[in-house]
Amino acid sequence: MADQKPSVLFVCVHNAGRSQMAAGYLRHFAGDRIEVRSAGSMPAEQINPVAVAAMQEDRIDITAEAPKVLTTEAVEASDVVITMGCGDACPFFPGKRYEDWKLDDPAGQGIEAVRPIRDDIKTRIEALVAELL
Repeated sequence: MADQKPSVLFVCVHNAGRSQMAAGYLRHFAGDRIEVRSAGSMPAEQINPVAVAAMQEDRIDITAEAPKVLTTEAVEASDVVITMGCGDACPFFPGKRYEDWKLDDPAGQGIEAVRPIRDDIKTRIEALVAELL
């Protein structure tokens, strides 16, 4: 993996909150040194506006992102697959690193409830960047 940059796929059910916040932080901290993907097993129509607002508080703009459907190809092309509450929906490929992050779902929650989820994700992403780079 020394010649190519590592790639990370974040997966949650709707690809509208947790996985989008994680992808936003990873892009912010790693720049173009890590390839970032996110997807959902049942993507929502749009990104959770409260997740967008929570990220804007930390000066990270995820408004241009859109929920995407999880594909086998996306999993196959990623070195690290991080799930957030989608469990068995993710295809399994030997040789990949899989992690399941236990995070509350921000769907339907107010900004006060989403901030601690955002902060937890940020801490996990900082540790992930340190590991991968």
